[in-house]
Amino acid sequence: MNMKERLSGVLLHVTSLPSYGGVGDLGPAAYAFVDFLAASKQRLWQVLPLSPTGYGSSPYSALSAFAGNPLLISLERLAEQGWIAWDRIQGLAGHEGPVDFVLASVQKLPLIEEAAANFLDRAPDELRAKFHQFCTDNVSWLPDYAMYTVIRRMHNYASWNEWEEKYAHRNGDAMTAILTEKGRELAIEQAIQFFFTEQWNAIRCYCADRKIAIMGDVAIFVNYDSADVWTHPEIFELDDKLAPIRVSGVPPDYFSATGQRWGNPLYKWSALKERGFDWWVARIRRSLALYDCIRLDHFRGFEAFWSIAAEEPTAMNGQWVKAPGHELFQRLRDVFGELPFVAEDLGLITREVDELREHFGMPGMRILQFGFSDRGSHLYLPHRFVPNTVVYTGTHDNNTTQGWWRDDCGPTERANVQTYLQEIHHDGEIVWAMIKAAARSVANICILPLQDILHLGSEARMNVPSAAQGNWTWRYHPNALHPDFAIKLSALMEMTDRDGYEAPVEGAEAGKPADEAAKRAELGAAQ
Repeated sequence: MNMKERLSGVLLHVTSLPSYGGVGDLGPAAYAFVDFLAASKQRLWQVLPLSPTGYGSSPYSALSAFAGNPLLISLERLAEQGWIAWDRIQGLAGHEGPVDFVLASVQKLPLIEEAAANFLDRAPDELRAKFHQFCTDNVSWLPDYAMYTVIRRMHNYASWNEWEEKYAHRNGDAMTAILTEKGRELAIEQAIQFFFTEQWNAIRCYCADRKIAIMGDVAIFVNYDSADVWTHPEIFELDDKLAPIRVSGVPPDYFSATGQRWGNPLYKWSALKERGFDWWVARIRRSLALYDCIRLDHFRGFEAFWSIAAEEPTAMNGQWVKAPGHELFQRLRDVFGELPFVAEDLGLITREVDELREHFGMPGMRILQFGFSDRGSHLYLPHRFVPNTVVYTGTHDNNTTQGWWRDDCGPTERANVQTYLQEIHHDGEIVWAMIKAAARSVANICILPLQDILHLGSEARMNVPSAAQGNWTWRYHPNALHPDFAIKLSALMEMTDRDGYEAPVEGAEAGKPADEAAKRAELGAAQ
């Protein structure tokens, strides 16, 4: 993917698809959504992290930085391939309504495990060889993730620090016993990851055939209760009892007066640096196998991160600590070449953060909703953009544009919107005014949340950062993707040169498209 190309895309997490089974997955609804993208002349699909989730079902609180979420596996696809009978997957939650992650887990996971067991027993030699190759290619994380998942289930899904000490500390004899006694369960977990990867690769190929790239999301931190921290405690700030010493977050900001205490353990960057950032190299290698480009969440944490003592209840009492971002990204560039990264550079951004991003040529992000409060917010308005930018009307952390206008905008913001964009005579006009402003801007990449395209209000908000519950559950209605939306979007993409059209070069002046050269010649003759 060319990050400097002018294009547009849609932000929609996979769980928000109206799939059968009560949670969005990689089945028919995903392919229908890609068809909608193609019809709308959108050339990018942005998703949130695809990892298996822990408490709160947040994709940013994952049980593994490498594994795929089993809930995203389509049972329909497994049935089509013969790994589970159709009558076994009947009676699940339907296509409509918000996600109930607990119910989806109870209903879907046993069926996916059953399909994986059938696969292990009945897969033909060719497919079995492909599975073994997958296991070999992912040996750096897959066996540990499978073991973590099996032992976690043995302890009724408690956090790994609450397991028996021999398991929490990865005692050699205990690990050997798990390999011997739980071999079948371990193989099933690895087969489930194979299912996920195969289904993801299939939808990615479907996108590529329609010239649609996929932007993934890499959260800077990982969850304490994760296979990553359990497997590699030496690269995190943990004490002798493997408890966090300091944790992540951000100071008071736009979203929260007391800041956000995320609670992730902080990296022991000195240890990572000594090892050549090997864990990060492996993580990015896995991500580049899944995505065409990557949004780096909380980019400013790669330059300096907010360090909070683990015993602090909020994020108010913390301090900024320098991180070796330059050394890390140089190492990644040495391994992978040019880095297709987008820097999520929101919040308190310093000159050093901008310099780090610019040194490695990463586009930053601009959120239109942030641009209307006062003069200091004007950097989020199109007249301040540069081409190497990704513009959003809003992100998964914002209210929808309709909800923002109705519920969040004060008199000053409303007046500034009317001055800068257009006269808003009724609430329905704000969404298209914001979409057009984003599309017309000089930013190379324009991303629109699907909720804005569908003109939905606060009821469709994906996440409220300061709220502990009720997030990540929105799904769009199965009939929501009306062709009229696609027609309107595609026309806008053509007018703003985001549709991927390449003018013919025959007869063109040097560096000028042929139609532009012809138009210039015609005007010259007329004069």
